[in-house]
This record gives sequence, structure tokens and C-alpha cells, in this order.
Amino acid sequence: MPIDILMPALSPTMEEGTLAKWLVKEGDTVESGDVLCEIETDKATMEFEAVDEGTIGKILVADGSEGVKVNEPIAVLLEEGESADDIGAAPAPAAAPEKVAEAEAPASTPQPTPAIARPAGVSSGERIFASPLARRIAAQKGLDLKSIQGSGPKGRIVKADVEGATAQPAPAAAVTASSAPAPQSASAEQVMAMYADREFEEMPLDGMRKIIAARLTEAKQTIPHFYLRREIQLDALLKFRSEINKGLEAKGIKLSVNDFIIKACASALQEVPDCNAVWAGDRILKLKPSDVAVAVAIEGGLFTPVLRDAESRTLSSLSVEMKDLAARAKERKLAPHEYQGGSFAISNLGMMGITNFDAVINPPHGSILAVGAGQKMPVVNADGELDIATVMSVTLSVDHRVIDGALGAQFLAAVKNNLENPVTMLA
Repeated sequence: MPIDILMPALSPTMEEGTLAKWLVKEGDTVESGDVLCEIETDKATMEFEAVDEGTIGKILVADGSEGVKVNEPIAVLLEEGESADDIGAAPAPAAAPEKVAEAEAPASTPQPTPAIARPAGVSSGERIFASPLARRIAAQKGLDLKSIQGSGPKGRIVKADVEGATAQPAPAAAVTASSAPAPQSASAEQVMAMYADREFEEMPLDGMRKIIAARLTEAKQTIPHFYLRREIQLDALLKFRSEINKGLEAKGIKLSVNDFIIKACASALQEVPDCNAVWAGDRILKLKPSDVAVAVAIEGGLFTPVLRDAESRTLSSLSVEMKDLAARAKERKLAPHEYQGGSFAISNLGMMGITNFDAVINPPHGSILAVGAGQKMPVVNADGELDIATVMSVTLSVDHRVIDGALGAQFLAAVKNNLENPVTMLA
């Protein structure tokens, strides 16, 4: 019996992807482990391998097709003795979406609103199947999942089904000032209409930008952020780094200030273990190792690769791995396990001249440290005299559900102590 090859879920949060390129063609014989195609997720391009052996009977989804749902058939595999006649009336390969000329579809043309209807066969008390992200978006928009038709496997409601839906208005008698809906953002059509008389280029959102928008909107709407700020003197660290780099020069290793910041934060998470935690809905997970995520800017977005067990690693090993992760992040070659997890993150814009900023927490992390540039400025030294020092400003964004103010202050004090006394990180 022909076997459907389904669009795989290449990460826990993946709901759809782009079939970038087929590496086999109809009639090819494949074995388990052979690479069938390349699939683009919101974060990376990954190879998809065959699980069964047989012959590619029909390709259902063409190269470059976007928005292919997880578990949607993308090809048909024939077993020994079967032919294309056994497939039946399979659909023709889906053509890759083509860009419509501006003259054919003006930017201001409104798009139809998705119809809202109860899924066939769903009664008021029947269980509704929906992805966690779809449920969160529905809750934020006040949508009743019973009224939404799911487009996922077996009628499952996915993100796309709820993004374009609008909540049904409540009866007039029930609407009060306290229950009035929150203001909604202007639609794409409304915004474009405002600029109809101005020249502009429309930039469609790719998968990564959509995920960044969704996750950071979720973070600011659902995470009670508060912020703690400290100034850290770097002169001892810069001198210490210079001495170490001289010794490592023969090995081709050069430590950056960011490497020391990673190590300082990893050590601080061990010193204040209650800050080494994540929010898990109805509980807090307190981690044992210090798995530190570091934001890496790439074209069109960013990655947060995770350095695992950073508290027990040497500075040189952290430096080498960070350079490797950053290089592969910019090529979108990271595997999901390399950018998922961790309890804490670092976002360093100091190298770009930014002196102070507030970072948005990446859920489910408990906190994120925003690092600014070191600057020469006047300070009062330990002897009460005016002096010049290199001072770096840092801001800790904290999830108040996970970490209280005093606890966050202890953690930030530990980070400051580690950076101002760098030799302690080698003990």
C-alpha cells in the first residue's frame, strides 16, 4: 500500500515550513536514512531523511512551496511491487507561490477575512484540538475555539486559523467599561491605506520575523517585566584579559569581554541558584546547570544559541564554542537543540556603541541581561579621590513571576563582583 510522506515537525514549536528543495525525483529508489529534501523552518534549513525504503511514486509539494503544514502529505512512497497506478487520484504537485505584480493586485486591496464556523461534527461539549500557541492567541483575542474551523491535521486549530479571526461581539447589555475589549492594532490594509499616496516597498514577513513578532508580543503582554541597573568598572577585567590573551596567543585563542560576561553570569547563577529558573505555566523549574543563551544578530532576525554547563567550562572553551555557534547562526545552520533551552540570556549591544538599553525576556527564561558599551568616565575611587575608570552599564530584565526584586539584586551584585574581580572566575 502506498505510504504518504508527511511534512515533519523539525522543532517542538513548528507548525508549518517551506519545502526549499527536493533532492530526489519521481521514480528514484530510496532507503531509510537517504536525504529526501531540504526544509526551511523559521530558524534554519534542515535535511529531511527517509524513514522507509521504496520508490518515490509522486511528489505532491513542489520546490519553494511555503506554508506547508506539519503532517501534510508532501510525497507518496511506493513499496516493492507497487506502481504509480496504485496511488489513485493524488493531487498534482502544489506550485510554489508566485509574486503577483503590483498592477494586478494593488497594495491597498483588502484581503478577505477568514470565515469563522464551527468544525463539522463538533458539539458544544466535545473536546477541541488546538495547538498551545493557537490557544494562547485565541485567549488574548477573546476568541471561542468552538467557533473556529481548524486547518491542521484532522481539523486541529493552528496559529494561522486564529490570527485572522475576530471575536464575536458580546451582547450589548453585557458590555461594561471594565469588560470593554482592548484596542486592536490597525490591519495591514488600514496602514497601507494611510500611505497610499507615498512610495513604499512592501516587505512580506518570513518565518523568522513572524516568530520573533509573535514571541516578543507574547513576552511583553504576558510577562511582568521589571528592570534592575548597575554600573560595572572594567579596568581590572581589561588588564586581566590582556594578560591571558598574551598567553593564549600561541593557541590562536583570543578572549573577548563578552566571553568573560558569559562566564560571570554562569557563575552568578550558581551563586544565586533561585535565579537559575524558568516559568512553566503553573510552576517554576529551577535548573541545576547554568545554560546561558546569547543573542546573535543575523540578517532579518536573531538567534539565541545556548552554551550548556557554562559554569564548569573554561573561558577558552566558551570562547571557541561561542564563535562557532555565532558563525553557524549567521548561516542558519544551527540545530534546534543548539538554540532552545537555557534559563537566562545575554544581549550585548555594547560592541555597537549602545551604552544602555532594556532587553525583552525570551520566554520561558526568568531574566535577560542587556549589556552596554564600556566608557571612560570620572569616578570616586576607594580612597575617596576623583579618578577615571572604564564603566559599563548593564540592565537586568526580570520576570517577576519567577524572580523577586531582592533576589534579582543579589544576582546582579554577583555578576558585578565576578567582572570586577575576574580572577575569582578561575577558582
